[in-house]
Amino acid sequence: MPALASDTLREDIVDKLRAAIGDQLLDVKLVPGTDLWARVATEAWRDTGLALRDQGFHYFCFLSAIDWLPSPYGRGEDDPTEPAPERSTEIVHGYTGGETRFQVFARVTDIERHVGVTVKADVPEVAAGESPVIDSWVTNYAGANWHERECHEMFGIRFAGHPDLRNMYLPTEFEGYPLRKDFPLLARHVKPWPGIVDVEPLPGEGDESAEAAAGEGASE
Repeated sequence: MPALASDTLREDIVDKLRAAIGDQLLDVKLVPGTDLWARVATEAWRDTGLALRDQGFHYFCFLSAIDWLPSPYGRGEDDPTEPAPERSTEIVHGYTGGETRFQVFARVTDIERHVGVTVKADVPEVAAGESPVIDSWVTNYAGANWHERECHEMFGIRFAGHPDLRNMYLPTEFEGYPLRKDFPLLARHVKPWPGIVDVEPLPGEGDESAEAAAGEGASE
């Protein structure tokens, strides 16, 4: 039986993270020599960022969210002229699992050791009309500022402690959150499949008809 692959660098990162946040480190996926993912408890989200920064993960790559809800509108490649295929409505999470519809995730890198980690946390479910909340990473990584603003604008997730969650792309009075799976994008309903609406002639395609019209006028 071949020996199991090991990765002492990433294993040490996991051990130190577990020492920092204890049983709030909920799950880990480690692919030796390749990458590392970790899911932490919601209440440990901010402390996790601090713990990773203290380990040398000083480079903030990105922060965003995932809506694991299967889209009630189907998939973009579905042909609307055909009967809708049957699909499961069960929420299935990716690496390291999860318990809620929404999750936030972030990627940080230790540029000296050339290693990165993707960390994520469940965003608590809330009553209709309320915004789900999780702590901000702005005090951990200044670069998280606009990432959290975008995430708030597109998913409706509020980041407690963020200094300014104003919209960056949409009008202030815009209603809804376009990256939620249940947001009804009008384009999904008005565009004929597979999505081409306006077909404009390529340069030169309209010249023949224009020349013909000019010739008719000249011959009269």
